[in-house]
Amino acid sequence: MTSDIKKNRRYLITSALPYVNGVKHLGNLVGSILPADVYAKFLRQSGKDVLFICGTDEHGTPAEIAAQEAKKDIKQYCFEVYNIQKNIYKKFGIEFDYFGRSSSPSNHELTQKIFLQLNKNGCIVKKIINQYYSVDDQRYLPDRYVEGQCPHCGFQKARGDQCDECGILLDPENLVNPYSSISGSFNIELRQREHLFLDLNKHEKTLCSWIESRNEWPDVVKGIAKKWLKEGLKPRCITRDLKWGIKVPLQEYKNKVFYVWFDAPNAYISMTKDWAFETGSSEKWKDWWLDESVYYTQFMAKDNIPFHTIFWPAVLFASNLGFKQVDYIKGFHWLTYEKGKFSTSQKRGIFTDVALSIYPSDYWRYYLISNCPETSDSDFSFSLFATVVNKDLANILGNFLSRTLSLFKDFYNSCVPLMLDNSQLDHELLRKASKVVYKIYDNLYALKFRSATQSLRALWILGNEYITIKEPWVTYKNNQDITTAVTLVHCLHLLRLFAIVSYPFIPDSSIKILNLLNDSNRELIKNTPFNKGLNFHYFEAGHFIQKPIKLFDKIESFRIEELTKEFSGNKS
Repeated sequence: MTSDIKKNRRYLITSALPYVNGVKHLGNLVGSILPADVYAKFLRQSGKDVLFICGTDEHGTPAEIAAQEAKKDIKQYCFEVYNIQKNIYKKFGIEFDYFGRSSSPSNHELTQKIFLQLNKNGCIVKKIINQYYSVDDQRYLPDRYVEGQCPHCGFQKARGDQCDECGILLDPENLVNPYSSISGSFNIELRQREHLFLDLNKHEKTLCSWIESRNEWPDVVKGIAKKWLKEGLKPRCITRDLKWGIKVPLQEYKNKVFYVWFDAPNAYISMTKDWAFETGSSEKWKDWWLDESVYYTQFMAKDNIPFHTIFWPAVLFASNLGFKQVDYIKGFHWLTYEKGKFSTSQKRGIFTDVALSIYPSDYWRYYLISNCPETSDSDFSFSLFATVVNKDLANILGNFLSRTLSLFKDFYNSCVPLMLDNSQLDHELLRKASKVVYKIYDNLYALKFRSATQSLRALWILGNEYITIKEPWVTYKNNQDITTAVTLVHCLHLLRLFAIVSYPFIPDSSIKILNLLNDSNRELIKNTPFNKGLNFHYFEAGHFIQKPIKLFDKIESFRIEELTKEFSGNKS
């Protein structure tokens, strides 16, 4: 097992804040929250002190527009969506220590405090800018709500802040044939407005040296950060002409609010403050954000990387309030749907609420982690989803559980016939199992989720190979009772090991397995290290287990066709 160089550290984990304009799709889930949860569960099992923080990102134009379309007050709309998202993540087995809101009073207070410190430190500048005003929408358009042709690559739907096709940073005025992405109207005009800017270029050298020191960051993270630095940093506008948001605490700007990307990352800190207050120790947040010995990991998709490697770190450096900078950023590529994009408007793809209504959460958790877009984009299809569920969960793990419990029922009336002693212990099996378990540990510790899942599958296969080679049904017929009993008790211990090691990936199924084993410690699985599952002297003679059940249902071919058609986005 890899030397635990961070043995005495506390682990702070944040995942990108899901935006509040509706239910998120599977790509959002696997791009930040799900792998962060797997990692948090693994660390807790390893005995680490972990704080996992997330919450809804609630300010900005998209929230205003979504509320308007829903014909609801913006505050009520955000409150309702917050609760919807919170409940969905709970059903997916996501275990946040705190799931908060960027619109909370604590974030208003913190963001204004950070801004005033930036202003005091000479990091804020005033600039007159040309800003598009949509006559038909009767509102000023934030950069991302102006679309048009990219002047560099010709992409027809480039946004005013960035082209998603070539990745270059843009100003709305750079776009060819600009229009409002809210209404599609070309009836927009440039008007002069005074705004506040964060003087990013002042901190370019600091950011360069800091990013260079992050040797362990994934290529996608360092690559995007260096691309921004190579293009040269410019002052970044941090105010908007909106009503919904955190007010600028300067009298002459009282009718403006902060840019959502200026206040949202601060919410990681403010949500920790809210957590500390709700847990009865309002100063406890300082142990996580004002202590350099904490190891801080962020999870996000690649579109969020620039703001977490350049923009927010610059804010923290420039404000100089002592807040913890990130140690490691786990960046993900895109999850596509049937070779295309997920689309709410076109009803294309699977969204988290619908996914839970179709299959249990562990089906989705296992599939998404085993195919997560770590080094490149990955594509979801129902045919591949069914293949993974049927082969790995049903045929390998589920089959081993069913075979083991059925043989115990048939041969021993579901009662453990003996407790293994050292002379009966299969040391070769234990050696093989230990090797794979340590591999899973090392991969999770290194945040290599696909590799970890492949090793987990190999562990399950080990159980099926063992019972197939030992043939307890044959030894039982040949009146080799001790041999049969020893084999099946080994299988029972393998099942317990599988449950413990699988918990970060498929928590509901792991608890079901322990329930079937009548394991009195099933409630402690959240704090049971992997190596504790390698104790093959755990079950005593006379211990009863449950009758066999089908842990996973296979997905039939006709159902694959139905679901593919239903979520293809074809109106017909």
